[in-house]
Amino acid sequence: MENGRNGVVPANALLLPPPANKYQQRVELVNLGVMERKKHLTTRTGKSRIVGLLIASVLRRRILHRTLISAISASLLLIFALFSLFIPSPTPPHTHNNARVRSLLETHQDSVFGVPTSGGSCKNDLWSSRRSRLFSGCSIAGDNFAKANVKTHPDRYLLIATSGGLNQQRTGIIDAVVAAYLLNATLVVPELDHASFWKDTSNFSELFDTDWFITFLLNDVSVVKHLPSSKGKFVAPYTMRVPRKCSPKCYEDRVLPMLVKKRAVRLTKFDYRLANRLDEDLQKLRCRVNYHALKFTDSIQGMGHLLVERMKMKSKHFIALHLRFEPDMLAFSGCYYGGGEKEKKELGEIRKRWKNLHANNPDKVRRHGRCPLTPEEVGLMLRALGFGSDIHLYVASGEIYGGDKTLAPLKALFPNFHSKKTIATKEELAQFVSFSSRMAALDFIVCDDSDVFVSNNNGNMAKILAGRRRYFGHKPTIRPNTKKLNKLFMKKNNMTWEEFASRVRTFQIGFMGEPNELRPGSGEFHENPSSCICQNSSSESLDNYESSTRKNWAEEQFSEEELDWSGGHCLQCKKQNRVKGIKLDSIPLLVSTGQAELQEFFSD
Repeated sequence: MENGRNGVVPANALLLPPPANKYQQRVELVNLGVMERKKHLTTRTGKSRIVGLLIASVLRRRILHRTLISAISASLLLIFALFSLFIPSPTPPHTHNNARVRSLLETHQDSVFGVPTSGGSCKNDLWSSRRSRLFSGCSIAGDNFAKANVKTHPDRYLLIATSGGLNQQRTGIIDAVVAAYLLNATLVVPELDHASFWKDTSNFSELFDTDWFITFLLNDVSVVKHLPSSKGKFVAPYTMRVPRKCSPKCYEDRVLPMLVKKRAVRLTKFDYRLANRLDEDLQKLRCRVNYHALKFTDSIQGMGHLLVERMKMKSKHFIALHLRFEPDMLAFSGCYYGGGEKEKKELGEIRKRWKNLHANNPDKVRRHGRCPLTPEEVGLMLRALGFGSDIHLYVASGEIYGGDKTLAPLKALFPNFHSKKTIATKEELAQFVSFSSRMAALDFIVCDDSDVFVSNNNGNMAKILAGRRRYFGHKPTIRPNTKKLNKLFMKKNNMTWEEFASRVRTFQIGFMGEPNELRPGSGEFHENPSSCICQNSSSESLDNYESSTRKNWAEEQFSEEELDWSGGHCLQCKKQNRVKGIKLDSIPLLVSTGQAELQEFFSD
């Protein structure tokens, strides 16, 4: 009490609850239990809310994704529906190509240059040579030409291994017959090249009619299919090589001694191994081999003539073009066509194949006329010469550098564009397609039988076909005067179409396959077989014909500026000086002095 009164509280009074009765204690315990239960329910409710929120979030995302996907799908369907209304129905590939061709042609027509679709009027017949009836091929052996059964030594055999593609090998076969005649030897059927770039495994009998070859040459040279044994034993031939353009004296000095000693001699890499100029009798022997003895097999002949028939069914006349714009040709020539670093790199790699080729100046090569024309330039030349867009064009070519893009301008100018693969089925070509020489033989036949043949290079096929077409009636054979035309093409955008076409016609005089375009003995004999072409005695005199057409020749030749047309002073004086006092038979030669006759593209 005193402590209480003094304000001091006992320690136990702070720790013990105030006194209460039993009822109050029971109520407090109940309230405490309720609070604990509420706390527990609150915790469970919080957890449930979190789980619910998570589940709701997932469901909302799924619904959103489905809605988004549905919206996108509906949008795409709507877009496709709109496109189907405004875009025309799909067309086949050839229709797209034709549309592209028409577009390119319209571009030409709308330009300042203004290329017409028609060939225009032309004084001359485009499909025949003006003086062809005055000449014909003549290769019959003379009376003094010794027969094979008289001069052939019974124990001498000549074997040759050709080199290159089909037409390069053809030149070797022709010269091999003449070499055997010079050596008084029996010729073993030539061995063809299987290791060169073309990788063709065809042998002689798979390309040419061997029996016909042997039989036709029976009076000229003895030919056997295999080297016979000597006293039942095989004699291995002595292998050697002669230099290029080896003369008859060269064969007598180099080959004959070994032939006498060894009995059989095999000459390797036999291409251009005989002199170009020989006695007339030997040149006529060359012609008999080239134009008569060498005949393709029946299967090749049959397919080739079928292609010709199909071209003639399409049109009365057709042009065959040996385009020769393949990568290997362009790489060999060393020319540049504006394709940038890509072209330089690609063609540079191919050029490494020829180790003896040195770097050159593309501009200089073009100025000298050694660059093939592009497909577009060939087309423009033909249009300028008078060939319209309705002409049917057969193109003999391999893989064109640049593909369809490079060919498109030519197809725009000549939509009737054909090749052996477009006019023959895969089944028909199946037996030939794996052999480059047999495919080349098909092109050879079509080009030979075409109404007009156009070459775009001066390679072996072009030369042989040019000579063959001269021999068999001087059928029109167009060789681009590339030295002049390349300069003209560079300036074509600065002149009208009429000026351009007139100059093309002027530059091409002397390059159209007319008789006497080439001076006798000039160029390769296979291209200019002058020893085997005779004037027809029954036709009108050549002098009279020249006299009656001399004025027309002069007017046509000099109706424009001089060939070097950049300077036009005293044009009339030049006309008079160039015509006055010229022999009639030299007029065709006057205009061909600028042609690059010695171009050597040693490939087919």
